[in-house]
Amino acid sequence: MLSLSSSHPLSSSTTLFSTTTKHLLPPPSSTSLRLANKQQPIISSYSPPPLVPNLIIPKSSSSPQPQNLYQPFRPPPNPLPQKYKNLDTASIIEVLANRLGSWYEYAPLISTLFRDGFTPPSIEELTGISGVEQNLLVVAAQVRESIADSPIIEPETLAFFENGGAELLYEIRMLNTSQRAATANYVVKRRLDGERAREIARSIKDFPARKDEPGFGCFDYNCPGDCWAFWHYRLSREFMNPSERRSSALATALDVADTDKARETVREEIEGKKVGKVEEIVKAAIKVPVVRLKMGEVAEATTVVVLPVSQAVEGESGVGRVPMECKSEGEFGVLVANEGWDRWVVLPRWIPLAGIGTGGVAVAFSNAKVLPWRVNRWYVDEPVLVVIDRKRREVEVDDGFYLVARKGGDDGGLKVEKGSILKEMGVAESLGTVVIVVRPPKDEVDDQLSDEDWD
Repeated sequence: MLSLSSSHPLSSSTTLFSTTTKHLLPPPSSTSLRLANKQQPIISSYSPPPLVPNLIIPKSSSSPQPQNLYQPFRPPPNPLPQKYKNLDTASIIEVLANRLGSWYEYAPLISTLFRDGFTPPSIEELTGISGVEQNLLVVAAQVRESIADSPIIEPETLAFFENGGAELLYEIRMLNTSQRAATANYVVKRRLDGERAREIARSIKDFPARKDEPGFGCFDYNCPGDCWAFWHYRLSREFMNPSERRSSALATALDVADTDKARETVREEIEGKKVGKVEEIVKAAIKVPVVRLKMGEVAEATTVVVLPVSQAVEGESGVGRVPMECKSEGEFGVLVANEGWDRWVVLPRWIPLAGIGTGGVAVAFSNAKVLPWRVNRWYVDEPVLVVIDRKRREVEVDDGFYLVARKGGDDGGLKVEKGSILKEMGVAESLGTVVIVVRPPKDEVDDQLSDEDWD
């Protein structure tokens, strides 16, 4: 160790401070200077020289100030009324057990007990409110709170829910705020029960998915009654015409509809007039769509139609034996036919098939030679499905196409003919109107709605 004991000032050649030093050394505590082996700083009574001024970098006034990114936690507002906010657990149980106050005011107390560790069975034991009712009250109170400030809610509706109606609000929980308010007004005005409220809510959720079905544009999506009416209007088309079930569905649709346009559409259906896009297309019958089914198209389709299949070689008798009425039943939509049948086909619910109802049947031909127009040579030998509507047997339109039975010939004598030709032959009734022709799927060809020669 080097000892520096001289009383003379240090020479200028001796370096005591690095030029990069940013902090001043503390005042010395000894008059002696020592230098350690591990490059320890030298302590001296000599005052250190001032730092070089140009090494001190002042803060720039233009440099961005650091932002305070910390945001304190703000809990959501307490939905409890003021009189319930400071209750202890015993008082909460007393309020719930004795139903002290309006139902939508004490309902949030159930959630408070949940947060305190109570379970639905323990709450039921202490208050007498079952687990099902606990859930109903909590959800209904939230629904009521969401519509209380809606500009479209009517005072009479809110007044109705002062003393009850939680089951109605619970059933419309799946809707957005404006739909909830409109549905609550409708349900209260018509004095409907929870089951009807649930059906209306489902019809509102289902309505946008039915835009390709006949009559869709005649019903207003913003009116709960129109959505419900369209639900019954669609249901009526699944029943035979005439039938008691069809008449009942149309009567309900007419009664619950909100707008004049919707009611007029239902009246036209009751009177037997052709309503909707599908019927107009078929009525004009300028062309019959020829569609090639895509690979996997059925699996990707949002809605499908299931049709019984008759082999053309069975002739007119085969078409006649096909079940006339096929309908969906139950929550799972199980398909039920009025008699047994062993051949069925599932197709996407294309627009021409949307309104075919219970009279639809697909007739399987071995090739496309049965078609009366000039068929492209690359699929003339392909099998085809000719879908007909047996409810429309009368030969009405000259440009329409109909399935008829003739004596002899291939494919059981069945033939697709143009309406004008049949009229010239004096044929007034057919086996059914041709709605669409379906070609089988192929990997290399994906042709949709191809144009044909119709001469």
